[in-house]
Amino acid sequence: MSVSEKRAWIMVIVATVAYVTYLAIVLGQAGGRPLAGVSYQWTLVWSVGGAILASILLDILSSFFAPKSAAEKDQRDREINRLGDYIGQSFLVIGAVTALILALIEMAPFWIANAIYLGFVLSAIVGSVAKIIAYRRGFQTW
Repeated sequence: MSVSEKRAWIMVIVATVAYVTYLAIVLGQAGGRPLAGVSYQWTLVWSVGGAILASILLDILSSFFAPKSAAEKDQRDREINRLGDYIGQSFLVIGAVTALILALIEMAPFWIANAIYLGFVLSAIVGSVAKIIAYRRGFQTW
């Protein structure tokens, strides 16, 4: 397994765990109150920061134990990386447009922040899953 594929697996796992943890904490705090009234800011900051830190540490660990030859990228690796990034970025744009619409209709900051965060999470997960599928099943080059 190449280092790039390992990074994709790490991203899927870390992003999923961080977001599910964030949701569990925020939904647990709601208790029956409206979600917009929940104190979510620090939970979101810690969730994002923890995911970034975990991703970096796991990437370093996986690179440390990988053979030197696994770190070499060829044209196929670059094309797969580009494909996954293109697919993932579309979800980032969807999240940003959703947040913009929510801001324009003057929704609570809770919903705007969570739309952006969900866009980031979907971008990471869907883009990485696309990379994993391309590594496992191949992909069509144009």
